[in-house]
Amino acid sequence: MLVTLSGLPGSGTSTVARLVAAALGLDHLDGGTVFRTVAAEQGMSLAEYAKLAEHDENIDRALDDRLTERARQGDVLLESRLSGWLATRAGLEALTVWIACDEVERARRVGGRDGHDAEEALAHNQKRERSERARYLGYYDIDLTDLSIYELVLDSTEAGPEALVAEIVAAARARADRPDPAEAPAP
Repeated sequence: MLVTLSGLPGSGTSTVARLVAAALGLDHLDGGTVFRTVAAEQGMSLAEYAKLAEHDENIDRALDDRLTERARQGDVLLESRLSGWLATRAGLEALTVWIACDEVERARRVGGRDGHDAEEALAHNQKRERSERARYLGYYDIDLTDLSIYELVLDSTEAGPEALVAEIVAAARARADRPDPAEAPAP
């Protein structure tokens, strides 16, 4: 089973991803954590490494190749901004999920998590999202506002993690119970 979970900073993807992976018995690979780890290994902050990635597409491509390779192995919940796109473009059978959330609420969450006020967090989120959107459009021709590839688009603005997890787990289990058309007997 492959589940992809995507959303903008503060939408709740990390919380929901951990809970869904545990409920389904899947490994959880978080692209943001991998990106932060590589930044730290390079002696850079997340912001510095993201700035470098704006001018060196090899940074994003190496991360995305790593995530796609793990997705091909299956039995994983892949969490990253592009995970749904990566699985779709690789032709992988996956439950693709996008978690949306009001930008003010996302900023409140990010500010609380990172120790910033909401206004500062909002400005930081907007700058980060502009950077990522430009990179993904330029490197991959992917527009993050295009949600057409997602099987589920959920909103966490008011819905708590438990409700989102329940919906995703139910969809994943329903998908797993569907017969594989490739294994159907010939008429």
